[in-house]
Amino acid sequence: MEEPSENQLNIELSEEIAEGIYSNLAIITHSSSEFVLDFIRVMPGIPKAKVKSRIILTPEHAKRLLTALGDNIEKFEAANGRIKVQQETSGFPMNFGGTMGQA
Repeated sequence: MEEPSENQLNIELSEEIAEGIYSNLAIITHSSSEFVLDFIRVMPGIPKAKVKSRIILTPEHAKRLLTALGDNIEKFEAANGRIKVQQETSGFPMNFGGTMGQA
């Protein structure tokens, strides 16, 4: 049986947080002392969207997040193939790349 490490951190994850929040748009702003990441869900045909989650990080933690995300993307692509990113010319598409539906 392993003895708990002195530097071990126990992280608690509630059921509500474990469900996650879907986001298809992120807006990042910063000041001299913090980075603010706003995660938004944009729906087709709806011109208004709400911020679903906001994360505020110190510059050091923002850089650590960048490094960790880059590392995880490399591992994902090694296992699953290259992630294709469409080159958008004017912002983000409100119709999600498909045709607009009609009722």
